[in-house]
Amino acid sequence: MKCPYCNSLATKVIDSRPVEEGLAIRRRRECENCGKRFTTFEKIEESLLVVIKSNGKRESFDKNKIVNGILKACEKTDVTFEQIEKIANDIERGLNNTMEKEIKSQVIGKLIMDELKRLDQVAYVRFASVYHKFTDVGTFASEINKLLGDDNGKK
Repeated sequence: MKCPYCNSLATKVIDSRPVEEGLAIRRRRECENCGKRFTTFEKIEESLLVVIKSNGKRESFDKNKIVNGILKACEKTDVTFEQIEKIANDIERGLNNTMEKEIKSQVIGKLIMDELKRLDQVAYVRFASVYHKFTDVGTFASEINKLLGDDNGKK
């Protein structure tokens, strides 16, 4: 591994630890030339996933989009960044395990909502409002009634 400070190839591993629930390895390295330390990560290269957007366009899967969407929904809640990362990692792992090369964005949105519904109901309603493009208070109320198990067909 090339040193990011002096570009020397003479580096050694000082410490290795599993991260991301054992799906990656964090390595602490030291350059034998300049003595500086740096961190590298090693993980399995996942197959390329393509997301089919609602407008039909295709784009590469980006876990950071999931993290950012959940972060926005979880603002000012007790949900931790570690919980958000776990949701994103679990969703990415689940999608890769399906062996599908293309996945609809609606499927990803549903997976996120299922996790948020379990984790934090306020974050769930916030995410659902963007995902389902709520346009009025009645739509919000209907979703909240469903969440409370009090939706008796009222719209």
